[in-house]
Amino acid sequence: MSVIAEIIDTLEYKVEKLFAKLKGLENNNQELKSELTEAKQTIQRQSGEIEALKKQYETLKIANSLLGSNDNKRDTKLKINSLIREIDHCIAQLSD
Repeated sequence: MSVIAEIIDTLEYKVEKLFAKLKGLENNNQELKSELTEAKQTIQRQSGEIEALKKQYETLKIANSLLGSNDNKRDTKLKINSLIREIDHCIAQLSD
């Protein structure tokens, strides 16, 4: 009987260790999920900042061309033509 009792005690000990390890892994998993959520939010915020900076860069590039810089004159002319087409399209819609 004592051999069976030792085997049962050993099994209980191992099961307790497994449950403790499981609990630790669940806690670790939860922490990692929180970190992942924070990282996703950071990436989303930074993507928005990048888009805003790209728009600001394009605006500055056009403003620089309008101020007399020879760089990017073609881009500025294309942008102005695009704006004129949009305005003409709006006027045409208002006329109808």
